[in-house]
Amino acid sequence: MKITSVELSISAVRQSQYPTDNIPEFLIVGRSNVGKSSFVNTLMHRKNYARTSSRPGKTQTLNFYLVNRDFYIVDVPGYGYASVNKKTQMKFGKMIESYLENRENLKEVFMLVDFRHKPSHDDMLMYDFLKYYNLKVTVVATKVDKISKGQREKYKKQILDTLDLVLGDSLILFSSVSKEGKKYVHERIEQYLDFIDD
Repeated sequence: MKITSVELSISAVRQSQYPTDNIPEFLIVGRSNVGKSSFVNTLMHRKNYARTSSRPGKTQTLNFYLVNRDFYIVDVPGYGYASVNKKTQMKFGKMIESYLENRENLKEVFMLVDFRHKPSHDDMLMYDFLKYYNLKVTVVATKVDKISKGQREKYKKQILDTLDLVLGDSLILFSSVSKEGKKYVHERIEQYLDFIDD
């Protein structure tokens, strides 16, 4: 996929602020320290477009990144951040739930988990939450460059056994350092577009 343009089109906190052009959208969810910003930057061939931060929970809006004027990458607040108070966590939860309930042009969700660790209770809840809305989910295991190739099958099995993916959902191993897996994420997106751009 050739990325020709990227812009942060809208930062929304409510439905009335969402884009109205009805083009495909792809949601990015994950724990606040899983590498969401690095994942978004890698997908868009940008170094620092989505701000990376050492402070978990920095994203506090639904950020709609318009890519090639053909689709949106939607980045939402991370979950599992202990430093954010419960009232704020509930607000984030309702904001994301409202989006999931009303967004017909949401095509697929990329749920990020840390390849190095067994999916957390929050990860399992998020996966079940997404399946409640009958959404197509691709689980993206980040930071795979931190694990030797000889150990990867063990860690991959740990994720698959814990999340128990439903038929049709898949797992992609990903690294923002080596760019491993980027091609497969792009292919997941391209299948929903009207064109395939090599």
